[in-house]
Amino acid sequence: MKRTATAVWSGALKDGTGTIDTQSGAFSSQPYSFKSRFEDESGRSGTNPEELLAAAHAGCFAMQLSHFLAENGTPAERLEASAAVELVPGTGITGSALTLTATVPGIDEAKFRELADKAKAECPVSRALGAITVTLDASLA
Repeated sequence: MKRTATAVWSGALKDGTGTIDTQSGAFSSQPYSFKSRFEDESGRSGTNPEELLAAAHAGCFAMQLSHFLAENGTPAERLEASAAVELVPGTGITGSALTLTATVPGIDEAKFRELADKAKAECPVSRALGAITVTLDASLA
């Protein structure tokens, strides 16, 4: 299975602009720029590749963990996962920090942590991010 996205960029790095489109249509001509990527800490001036990578990582991790929890006989009631992808200008993407708050009836803390760590290591996006540090802060609600 393949999924596609298209980026169109016009102009130089600092004064140019671009748009991102996804196969699903979830993003259609979504703007991005130097400002949205490197200068706007609020994240309100548009998307950027790191934000999209964070969304992909959080989503992939949550789905992988839900599978492991169901296999364990303790399906999740709710998993809230977030990822913070760090970009260091001049160095590149250096890490992705996953944070998870979970409601999982019938599971003990040790088994929960074991399965969360396994999902962090085995979700396809984590595997693709093998060149960077991936951390996990997981807790049961």
